[in-house]
Amino acid sequence: MKRNNVLIDHTLIIDELERSIKFYNWNSILSFLPKDSYLVGGYIRDIVLKRVTEKVDVDIVVPSNAIEIGKMISENIKSKFIILDKEREVVRIILNHISIDIANQISSTIEGDLRSRDFSINSIAFLFDKKLLFDPLNGLKDLQFSLLKTYSETNLINDPLRILRCFRFVSELNFKIDPKLVDFIKKNKGKLFLVAKERINYEIHKIVNGKNALEAVILLKKFNIFGSDNIYKNSFFLDLQKINYTVLNKNERDKFLPLFFISQIFDEVSLEHFKLSRAEIAKTKLLRKWHFLLEKKNISELTESDRFALHKELEIFFPSFIFYLPQHLRLVWLHRWRDKDDKLFHPSNLLNGEVIKKNLKIKDGPILGDLLKYLSKELAYKRLNNFDEAIYKAKQWIEQNAPKCD
Repeated sequence: MKRNNVLIDHTLIIDELERSIKFYNWNSILSFLPKDSYLVGGYIRDIVLKRVTEKVDVDIVVPSNAIEIGKMISENIKSKFIILDKEREVVRIILNHISIDIANQISSTIEGDLRSRDFSINSIAFLFDKKLLFDPLNGLKDLQFSLLKTYSETNLINDPLRILRCFRFVSELNFKIDPKLVDFIKKNKGKLFLVAKERINYEIHKIVNGKNALEAVILLKKFNIFGSDNIYKNSFFLDLQKINYTVLNKNERDKFLPLFFISQIFDEVSLEHFKLSRAEIAKTKLLRKWHFLLEKKNISELTESDRFALHKELEIFFPSFIFYLPQHLRLVWLHRWRDKDDKLFHPSNLLNGEVIKKNLKIKDGPILGDLLKYLSKELAYKRLNNFDEAIYKAKQWIEQNAPKCD
């Protein structure tokens, strides 16, 4: 797939780089950079792709003394200064919404440094003092053809997270992965378990929130990146290519598809291993619970209590569950969920605990909790209409269910 809207002319790219530097007002730091410093990485890549991002990340390489240079710049422009790696001399300057990383050159030549980077599309340099682009790995060509390639597989083994980053570029940029790189990923995916869980989490959330998340998640499943060998025997995982995602509106897709995709990427073992947030783990377990229950029992066979429990447990993220339902019910149930006044899909109550305790002389405890649940269910099935009816039914329930004393 060839992209026709990318910048390929060096002069145009350089003009756009200099315009962008002035626009974001970080050109003031250039005077502090020594000779042979250069810009590299995602900033150039996004300029070439004409990609606008909310957060601006800048990577600068200097011949030496990155910490000293970073401190001097930070003091002069009054910005936040962080040492990311003292031994390798990598620092970060944060200026408003711009993050500028400065690192020492690690090879004797600029080309040697670029050959050590993850992908060719991130290995294009802009030499500040000479005002020219340096692209020894043909990164511009790969950007034009939306192709993700690496110069050396060793570069990825040195930081296995770069394996996962391939899928982020699929999700965010709609790139294809070079066949040789695919073979490498399949052979080395197990090395991801050596990476800090926090870094894995960061990349996963970038993947599931990208514009082309579906394509990336399909590849993650196809290559079985996180699962055990028998992952596809687990019926929780769906055929993502057969799903009609248009039943969700844009806001619902943005808000609820990421959780659905997470539930498709991880099996239960890897879900716990990579320590996703407690909320994500809890929600995914609820998705599993109701999916497996509905595999064993037809929805029409659910009792009132089952249906009420389903909607109560899944209410706040129900669109993440919609694709586990029979297809003929998805849109019907979604319409009902969108109606905030539907008391089955949005369980509520006419009475709260304090009102019940005051009017019915009942104390805190399991009985009060069960009574509130009963009243909420009665409201959900339209057997309650007002406060007085709720009080009356509460009295009846207490007479029938409260423990009797001899």
